[in-house]
Amino acid sequence: MAFTLGIVGAGQFAGQFATLFKLHPGVGRVVITDVLPERSADLNERLGLDGTAESFESMIADPTIDAVAIFTQRWTHGPLVLKALAAGKHVYSAVPMAISETDIEAIIDAVRTTGLTYMMGETSYYNPATIYARTQVAAGKFGRVFYAEGDYVHDMDLGFYEAYQYSGGAEWKRTASYPPMLYPTHSIGGVLGAIPTYATSVSCIGVRDDRDDGVFDTEVSMFDNDFSNATALFELAGGGSMRINEMRRVGYPSHLRESRFRYFGTEGSFEQLATVSVWQDKSGVTDVTALLATEATADVDDPTLANVAPALRDAFVSGHSSVHDTDRLPAEFHGVHNGHEGSHHFLVDDFVTAVATGTRPPVNAWVAARFTLPGIVAHQSALQGGERLPVRDFGDAPA
Repeated sequence: MAFTLGIVGAGQFAGQFATLFKLHPGVGRVVITDVLPERSADLNERLGLDGTAESFESMIADPTIDAVAIFTQRWTHGPLVLKALAAGKHVYSAVPMAISETDIEAIIDAVRTTGLTYMMGETSYYNPATIYARTQVAAGKFGRVFYAEGDYVHDMDLGFYEAYQYSGGAEWKRTASYPPMLYPTHSIGGVLGAIPTYATSVSCIGVRDDRDDGVFDTEVSMFDNDFSNATALFELAGGGSMRINEMRRVGYPSHLRESRFRYFGTEGSFEQLATVSVWQDKSGVTDVTALLATEATADVDDPTLANVAPALRDAFVSGHSSVHDTDRLPAEFHGVHNGHEGSHHFLVDDFVTAVATGTRPPVNAWVAARFTLPGIVAHQSALQGGERLPVRDFGDAPA
């Protein structure tokens, strides 16, 4: 039976996902709310949704709404998720899961207690490079993977100024200083989404910003943050290590590829640059760029892109690659806009399927914790001059 979904937040991401949820045969109605009512009213009318809710509180109090999808400011996710779960709603949450270990633990406890569906919408789990590496790992082609790298290289000049201005209003510089390692899932998720392990400790170095434009300035920042770039080295369970970069001041074309990965094993390895991907083993190198490439699926004038900063739009129009299992997707998604290297269709379908069947989605609460908490601890390490700190693990999801 189709369920009713409430979307929380009518910003730059919400429009794309609202359309996909509305198209999915497992969803009957889609309603939306925002702290700025005019934004939710505009999105409802522009995309032909099923109405608006006065507030988040009224939405989760509505017995006709079965699930919510949260697309709000990144530091608000944890508290909103907990309120929605307490109200008996299934939850899809944009990344990150939360920005504190306390909220992560509380979400896991709530999911375990209620039996409700929770899914974090991490795009890198469905990234073609991650899927390819996951397949190679399962086939034993890497041998033992002992080292991996994940980079989220997204310069502030390439869309983030406009995005923060749109979401933050007159005080946008206070929030644009968001610490890079508190948004770690686009890099960590691509590594741990391919390798079945988790982080156990970390040492991180933060780079203090020097542009002097009021962003990444501790006197302005609501997070007391002046790190614009950070590099963390994690110890992994079972041996090996993972290096993660979160960069917001970097001379790199993030509109071409904002997340990139490398995996090194005893028998094979995989590496990416902005426009090249290669598989390597002891006999030679195989260029797999074409295999992992995605094609555009939406015109830049698509109405779902109306609120998206121009410099960010390339990330919202990418289609599927050859390694994506598109046969499993609903026919209603054929030819419809996609994004972030083909991930959007799978994100929506996995959440709807999990709610409908009562099964756990791939990036469930326990997996989301492994993608998120290491970055939180890494930021603390950077604040302490790179001190090596333990990373707590909440274990695997219950069967």
